[in-house]
This record gives sequence, structure tokens and C-alpha cells, in this order.
Amino acid sequence: MSHQDSLIASDIVAYLQAQENKSFLRFITCGSVDDGKSTLIGRLLYDCKLIYEDQLAAITEDSKRVGTQGDKIDLALLVDGLAAEREQGITIDVAYRFFSTDKRKFIVADTPGHEQYTRNMATGASTADLAIILIDARHGVQTQTRRHSFIASLLGIRHIVVAVNKMDLVDFSQQRFEEIKQNYLSFVKDFNFESLVFIPLSALNGDNILSPSAHTPWFTGDPLLPYLEKVDVTKAPEKTSFRLPVQWVNRPNSEFRGFSGTIASGTVKPGDELILIPSGKRSRIERIVTYDGDLPLASEGQAITLTLKDEIDISRGDILCSADNPASQTDQFAAHILWMSDDPLLPGRQYIIKSNNSSTRGVVTDLKYKININSFSHEAGKTLELNEVGVCNLSLSKPIAFDPYKDNRQTGSFILIDRQTNATVAMGMIDFSLRRAGNVVWQALDVDRAARAAAKHQRPAMLWFTGLSGSGKSTIANLVEKRLFDMGRHTYILDGDNVRHGLNKDLGFTDADRVENIRRVAETAKLMVDAGLLVMVSFISPFRNERQMARALMAEGEFIEIYVDTPLEVAEKRDVKGLYKKARAGLIKNFTGIDSAYEAPKNPELVVNTVENTAEESAQMIVNFLQENGYLEG
Repeated sequence: MSHQDSLIASDIVAYLQAQENKSFLRFITCGSVDDGKSTLIGRLLYDCKLIYEDQLAAITEDSKRVGTQGDKIDLALLVDGLAAEREQGITIDVAYRFFSTDKRKFIVADTPGHEQYTRNMATGASTADLAIILIDARHGVQTQTRRHSFIASLLGIRHIVVAVNKMDLVDFSQQRFEEIKQNYLSFVKDFNFESLVFIPLSALNGDNILSPSAHTPWFTGDPLLPYLEKVDVTKAPEKTSFRLPVQWVNRPNSEFRGFSGTIASGTVKPGDELILIPSGKRSRIERIVTYDGDLPLASEGQAITLTLKDEIDISRGDILCSADNPASQTDQFAAHILWMSDDPLLPGRQYIIKSNNSSTRGVVTDLKYKININSFSHEAGKTLELNEVGVCNLSLSKPIAFDPYKDNRQTGSFILIDRQTNATVAMGMIDFSLRRAGNVVWQALDVDRAARAAAKHQRPAMLWFTGLSGSGKSTIANLVEKRLFDMGRHTYILDGDNVRHGLNKDLGFTDADRVENIRRVAETAKLMVDAGLLVMVSFISPFRNERQMARALMAEGEFIEIYVDTPLEVAEKRDVKGLYKKARAGLIKNFTGIDSAYEAPKNPELVVNTVENTAEESAQMIVNFLQENGYLEG
């Protein structure tokens, strides 16, 4: 929707051209619960006469049923569109609204104030140039005020408006306004905001929204909308080198081959030299193609297709960069992470890491520290819970192209995706590459896996025994090794209890420690398979994600998952070590099957049922499987 303009009736072409050439501002409203974010946006639209008559009639009617302003119109209902939002009087989802004035175009994101929906606020902030932090004049700075300000800073928002709202409820007190201003300034002094403006207002009544309020003669600054119309959020050209993450190789016919995407930063024109990351190949731009015709110049935010003068191999996920300042590459980096899942971050667990248009597997190798949202101090921790922020090291299965987030919000950001559920669990901002990673290369050896296996006359593999405590994993693995040893095969057993006496004696039994336990064992077993051995790995390994991680380390056919299927009640009756009894009594915490989950395999290579079969029969089934599938030939 747009403002009312006389050109609409007299010269529609001139009007459209004027709209096209206006500057553009994306901003968010955020802050604590019930600080008036939705009301503020509703007031902006209402006072600018940007609400259709049927919308106004509907809001007026809804205000009588679910409004919070008595007989008055509840402007918050313009953006609180979900039924649950209207019933509870809160914002849950991010609501986006477009509007324009005669000076500028805007997209505003109304974000939730509740801590539960912090991830939604971060989503809205990720594309914003400016944030309006609302503060209720009665309550002052709250925990969510701090959290949202910190997240805005973390996500690269450099322009802040602190709107001290509901000033009518404190009699428009200048003293109260100054108290809140000083309190806010004290905790954001290290946030590196480029502009920070404080405005006293009443969103409900419209004070200092479009024009100066008679209730605040002591305030000499701009009202909110006039300030938003003039604030300069443009970036210095020297800081924005060209980046185009390739989204699609456009090949409609044999005569045309272009590379499509949205410009992440910088400008480009025909004749410019580009370098492709990761291949490092170079070429020059021949054409900049769009639906409306070729362009002489393209800039950040435009969707374009580039044709190049040279035929070079380019795929989705590659990045075309300025030849004089290309993006870097790394497979290990430090980053700030905002955790967005109810399930905690587990260092060592594999996630899908999506950056720009490419995806790869990776793990958080180290949680260096968490950031206390109240004091902004650094705190030790092994995991991140919902809405917590931490600084982590990550390791990827292959290098990605990147810029530090502080230099480029598009190419410096990523998300983490859970491999089992495909849910987005975190958003991250890359700080820097771990340079030491570039010094570590794989050393080529003359004697390889195939040669070692041939010398042992067998096909190496990792036999991964998983099941509840007391299921019989270790007993069966021991019997399998004995039979293979009698057959002259080269084997080794990695047993859960035995490994915890040495390699993993520093780990406990929390979910985070269990993940690291399996990661270390999987890497160790991989080396043993590389040595040509048949390795029996006997671990509860309760999480599918970590068993999948172990499988991903191996070549096709080298990982054999063996599910030792024993019902909990049977395993508990056996209770050879007395562990279930202690767990039931509360003497052992995080015990699998009692107060910690076990995720049974979905598609294991083998299932052995220790209720229907003896341990000897189960072991023979496994040996038969190895013989039938060629693992004992060589």
C-alpha cells in the first residue's frame, strides 16, 4: 500500500517512476512483552492514512471483541493477525508490513517480545537495517530489552531507535525519560551502534509519531516517522565487494548459459573481472540479464543472471566475487551461535550447515563460552539451550566460501539444521577462519587400506553393536570376535566400559558427553578399519544422529549396524551390573531407558533378538552375514 499522492490521478507513470526511485528502509520493532510494538506499527499506518476502509471497519469490530483499549480502536490488531495473538494480546509470529511515504519506502517487521519467541525476533532482525527498541516508560529496561538489543548488535544492525513508549502513563516525565536513556546507554556502550536515537512517545495516542507532541516541549529531536524518512543506513562502497551466490545455472537452450542469483553485496557491470569460489577460475562479465532486459549496472538486492565471456564450470552454491577481493574459504571457523531449538546443542553431533546456497555436514567441535544476557559476561558451558548465545568452533566436511559476518551479513551467516527432523535449530554468524586448519593436510601414504586388507585376506568393516544396557551387546561382540579369531581373521573390540577407562575417562553421561563419547570412538574405529581390521564397536550409542555420523565416516558397505533388540523389561531383569536398580532409586542420572531416551535403529543391517535367540546363535548369525557378503574373503 502506498500513501496518497496527487500524481496517482494526474500522471500515473510519473508516480510509478517516483516510487521506483525512492530509498528503501527495512526495520524491526522489538523489545519486551507489552511494550507496544504492534500498537506502534498500527499507529504509523493509521496516521499515514495507509489503512483501507474495509480493514479499518474489521479492526474496529474486532476491537470490541478482543481489543485491549475498551471502546477505542486497538491498532495492534492490524499486525497481530493470528487467532492466538488476538486471544492472548501478544505477538507470536513475525508480521511484515510494507508502506511508503512521499520520501521513502519501508518494510517493517513486528517481532514478538516473549522470550519463548526470541528465535522469531532474530529471524526478523536478520534482514533489517534499523531496529526500534521499545521500552515501557513505567517499567524501564527489561531482560528482553537487553536480549533484543544484543541480538540486534550480533546480527549487524548498526542503527537503533530507542522508543520510550507509554509516556502518557508517566505524565510525560522528562526525568523518567532521562533515567531510562542513561540506563540503556550503560549496557550498550560496547555494541558498536553507528547511530543511537531516543524518542519519547505514546503509540496509543500518537505523540511524537508524525509530528512533535505538545506534551513533550522539552524534547527537541525529530518525531519517529520524520527520523525514519531521513536516517542514512547505506554502507560505505569500499566495504561492499561484489558477491553473487549462484542459485541456479540458467540453461533454457543450447545458445544461452547464465548464472542466476541475488546480489549479496556490491555492484557489478559488464566487463568486470570475477573470480569463482571455490574453484578460483576467472572470467569477465559479458551481460547482466533480467526479465526487463539487460542492465548496465546491478547492485545489492537485485536478482540477475550473469553471462560470462569464458566457459567455466559453475554450480549452485558457488560464489562469484570481485576479482580483486574474493571471499575466503574455510572448513573450520569460529562463530557466534543463537540456539533456536527446544533440544539443546550437543557439541560433536553432526548437523547440516547451510550457508548461502550450499549445504554440507559439520559439527560444533567446541563451545568456547556462553554469553550471559544480563551481564554479557562469558560463562563456561557444555551445551546451549533455547535462546542462548554462545561462541563456538565448527568443523565442516568440506570448505565453504565466506566473509566474516561483520563485513558481509549475507556471506557471513549460516543456519544449522537437524539431520533427523530437518528443523532449523540455530543461526550463526562467522567470526573468523581457524587459520591453523589450513596448515593441516592429509598425508599421502604408500601403503593404503586396500593393501592392508589384502595382506589380512579380509574386507575391513566397522560392526556397530547398539542396544540397551544389559541387552547382550558385549557378550555377542566377544563371541563374534572369538569365532573370527579362530578363523584366522584380524579383529579388535572397542567396548563402551573399557574405553571409558582410558580414551573417554574424562566424559560423563550427559547427552553432550554421550555425543562426544561416540564421536571419539567412531574416529578411532575408522582408523582401525583403515588398518584393515574387522572392528567390533559395542556401545549403547542411544542417538540415531551419532550412529549416522559414524556411518558417514565410512565408505559404502564398511559400516554394519547391528541392533541387539532386547526389551527394557528383559534388560532390567538381567541387570548384571545392578545399574537399573540404582537408576530407579535415583542414584544414577541420565541412564538410558530410565531417564534418558534410546532411539532404536530404523534400518540396521542386522537385528538380533536376544529373547528368541541365545548369544551363541546371535553371534553365528553375524558371522554368517559376514561370510555371505564377502567380508571374510581376500
